[in-house]
Amino acid sequence: MSTSPIARTAPGVITFLWVAFFLWGAAPGYYTPALPNIIAAKGLGSQWLSYAFLAGPVASMISPLIMGSIADNRFAAQKVVGCIAIMSSCFLASAFAVLDTGGSPWVFILLLACSSIMHAPMQSMLASISMAHLKSGEAEFPIIRLGGTLGWMVAGFLTSFVLFADASPVAGYAAAITRCMAGCFCFFLPHTPPLGRSRSLRTLLGLDAFKLLKERDHLVFFSVTTLLSIPLAAFFMHTPMHLAALGNDKPTATMTIGQISEIAAMLLMSVVMTRFRVKTVLMFALGLSALRYALYAVGGMTGSSTWVIAGITLHGLCYTLYFITGQLFLDRRVEPEMRTQAQGLLSLVSNGIGSVTGTLLAVRLYDFTVSSHHGGWATYWWIQAGCIAICLPILAIFYQGVAASKKA
Repeated sequence: MSTSPIARTAPGVITFLWVAFFLWGAAPGYYTPALPNIIAAKGLGSQWLSYAFLAGPVASMISPLIMGSIADNRFAAQKVVGCIAIMSSCFLASAFAVLDTGGSPWVFILLLACSSIMHAPMQSMLASISMAHLKSGEAEFPIIRLGGTLGWMVAGFLTSFVLFADASPVAGYAAAITRCMAGCFCFFLPHTPPLGRSRSLRTLLGLDAFKLLKERDHLVFFSVTTLLSIPLAAFFMHTPMHLAALGNDKPTATMTIGQISEIAAMLLMSVVMTRFRVKTVLMFALGLSALRYALYAVGGMTGSSTWVIAGITLHGLCYTLYFITGQLFLDRRVEPEMRTQAQGLLSLVSNGIGSVTGTLLAVRLYDFTVSSHHGGWATYWWIQAGCIAICLPILAIFYQGVAASKKA
């Protein structure tokens, strides 16, 4: 049986989109893995760490749907994402300046939250812009999204080995400069005009996206994503602290090991999406996610960082197989005028609702198991692994797998 050749997008378009994702990924790659140690170095307690890690998730509950609606119905998407990136960079630089000069932690958290509100829609909007211009999204989007992974890796190594900022606000300054560069660059992305025409308040607030939940597979996917994102919130929050506790003095660079497997997964995504059902890929990703934290738990039991590093190595594979598959899944099934809002809804449930819940629970669990010595790191990570394992039967039983040609 003959197969038609895959349509290819112009190399210039792919290059511009790839660079945009590279700069987007590099900015948080500077300071996110280092943030627990930066806050600890400033003498701030675990409650401030939780507040800092809540800033992004709370922002993801506010802005992605609204900004997605604006891009779908009002203004060109590349102009919207450029503006919000530049505004985010200004808030981010101000936040770390406050922390660096010994200012009020509350002002730091407020400015960090403002930066996050502006930044939160960037990933979903860049994904939507990419899907709009790629001729073969399943084959080409993973390659473009790979730019974000490489950006994160480069930033992590620069933080540890060039800037020596594993516990310094300098990492935040580097992130702000990079995000400003990303914002300026986004204005040169391919023109992506709004396809929707609605001007209602409901549409402006992005509430039309919730119509997607009327379809069973969409409801199951978004529900499982929310549940998965609860234990996932602990990854960047407590993995660096666990590494430091085990004697690793370069936790920021060590965390980038996870991006190596993410690169491999990105390169294989076009094959995976054409040979396996979406449900199969998602189930496999959930199983690997549970295994990742199980390896962490073994590291806690043995006192060896080798097990934790092995778990970190799985992280990129887990993330790509679940969340990139999810983005492609939505692009297949959602009407063009709703796609940016659909990606925003994915950000809402994963980076917003799930992460807020997960951050709050992770702090309490950490204080009980690690700080109060009720089982230590092993117990902490076994509980997180169990929470992910719960997602497997839910997806297996309730997800039906409607043909990709059928729109939601």
